[in-house]
Amino acid sequence: MKRQTKPALNNERLAEIYRAAAQIILRKGYDATSVNDIANAVGMTKAGLYHYINGKKELLFDIMNFGLDELEGEVVTPAYSIADSSARLRFIIANHARLVTRGEGAITILVDEITALTPAQNRKITRRKREHFDRLREVLNQLKAEGKLADVDTTAATFSLLGMINWLSRWFRQDGNLTEEQVANEIAKIALHGLLRPESRAAQRGLQVVKK
Repeated sequence: MKRQTKPALNNERLAEIYRAAAQIILRKGYDATSVNDIANAVGMTKAGLYHYINGKKELLFDIMNFGLDELEGEVVTPAYSIADSSARLRFIIANHARLVTRGEGAITILVDEITALTPAQNRKITRRKREHFDRLREVLNQLKAEGKLADVDTTAATFSLLGMINWLSRWFRQDGNLTEEQVANEIAKIALHGLLRPESRAAQRGLQVVKK
């Protein structure tokens, strides 16, 4: 059970803790990450950190929900305001990629560390992940109904898209040759080239990542 006092805590400080912890877990793995590692990363004592968290497992669950909340607020919800289905798909791909390349790792650890959760927590996160999967596949199904989608299976395409985006955390470097914006646009171009029919790709050519 979560503490009743959590809503009164500093949300920015919580976000800092989640992001720092996500980076460590992404690098070291959940089992090898200690509460002391996280406390040191955010300049707190272990006792001070426990003012914000209920333990490592609960923290992992909170991080996963935090990442999915960011995905919902920065990608999914704004996408619904885009009428054109091709433009909506591009927005989702590019802005999801931008979310991952910010480097906090909060979303990407969902893939590797979900088995560390309790069965009840696992079910909740899996349900939220499935909801995002279904929404993305719905966009592809709409494109298919409009005759804009290439001859691909929408379920396989959805899994492939999410895998490509989430894998960014494994190779993207903030000090590398490509910026976050460039990587997001490249991922979108690669994905749309494989998914959309040529005439639909032409309509999207030259568009940049939509910033919120």
